[in-house]
Amino acid sequence: MFLLSLRLALRNLTRNRNRTLIAMLTVAGGVTAFLLAGGFIDWIFDNMREATIRSQLGHIQIVRPGYFEKGIANPYAFLLPGDSPEEERLRSVAGVTSVTPRLAFSGLVSFGEVTVGFSGEGIDPVRERPISTRITIKEGRDLQSIDDNAAILGEGLARTLNVKPGDSIVLLGTTASGSANAIEVKVAGIFFTIYKDYDDTALRLPIPLARKLMRVKGATSWVILLEQTKATAATVDTLRSLLPPDGFQIVPWNELADFYNKVVVLFSQQVDVVKIIISLIIILTISNIQTMSVLERTTEIGTTLAIGLRGGEVLRQFLLEGVLIGVGGGLIGVVLGYLLGAGISAIGIPMPPPPGMAHGYTGQILIAAPLAIEALLLALVTTLIASIMPAWKASRMNIVDALRCNQ
Repeated sequence: MFLLSLRLALRNLTRNRNRTLIAMLTVAGGVTAFLLAGGFIDWIFDNMREATIRSQLGHIQIVRPGYFEKGIANPYAFLLPGDSPEEERLRSVAGVTSVTPRLAFSGLVSFGEVTVGFSGEGIDPVRERPISTRITIKEGRDLQSIDDNAAILGEGLARTLNVKPGDSIVLLGTTASGSANAIEVKVAGIFFTIYKDYDDTALRLPIPLARKLMRVKGATSWVILLEQTKATAATVDTLRSLLPPDGFQIVPWNELADFYNKVVVLFSQQVDVVKIIISLIIILTISNIQTMSVLERTTEIGTTLAIGLRGGEVLRQFLLEGVLIGVGGGLIGVVLGYLLGAGISAIGIPMPPPPGMAHGYTGQILIAAPLAIEALLLALVTTLIASIMPAWKASRMNIVDALRCNQ
């Protein structure tokens, strides 16, 4: 029975090829637009996520319990040991690419007559390198080794100080005991990330120099990079089984990426608006086309009802025609979306700096399988909804009036 209904639906659609083609192209256009918009947003999410992980946060950070709540005021009360068996054990966990210590500190930096505040990180340059691949050196060079007597500055901080690579700057800080201390280092390079606020205050130097300035040992955090971002949750569970919870707090990157999380919420809402607009266009267009089909086939509908076909079967027939339009238009739209997405990505989309960022970027279209499936469901659901009212009217026709329609 279903195969017979399917054959009838296909035959009815081919009776007026122009109208069917217009209907499918309308659906295909909506699906293509949705794929391109959603693919661009997904690329932004993917790019921003990896940039956030590989410029600041890593995939996982291990700190003392309470560090993120209270450590800003007194970070040295939450120090992790400098060399410990726990840190070495982390490197043997499956999927872990790198584990590196960081010492967060702050103070004043002086060059000539200018003195400004900074937010610093003491790092191990060698172990940090795989984690910091999205930190771009704009001028000069990166830190080379743990013995490097130099620092790299965010471009906003360097601009405020008016320094360039090779200049000597003085770092002033308050030690763990409350006394003042200062060291002189050379500017090795100037860097930037996707976050302007970070670049305006950031300074990095080898962790031995940071410990010397703050007169402490150890680190405020251990930062872990994984082979795959999608393995973050599973690795967090593994680490929590290895480290005692009273001594270590294990925090995944997404709990620390406040700006990224807000961007995801904002852009997801924009995609939802696009989806609603496309759905309305498809529903109104297909509903109008299906209504025209019902009007043209009024006598035919009356005849089928007169020979004993039930109203529910007429309803099902028109709904099936709508579904076929949705499937056909959806498949065409997905193919067009993939082709256009690939072409646009090959050319690139020049974008100006968005709010909170200092540099523009070249965007791309990332169309993954879940997005394509969502686009197909969008086509199917909207055409089905659009066909309900015309199909219901067709199934409720008065037989006598339908047979007399063209007389």
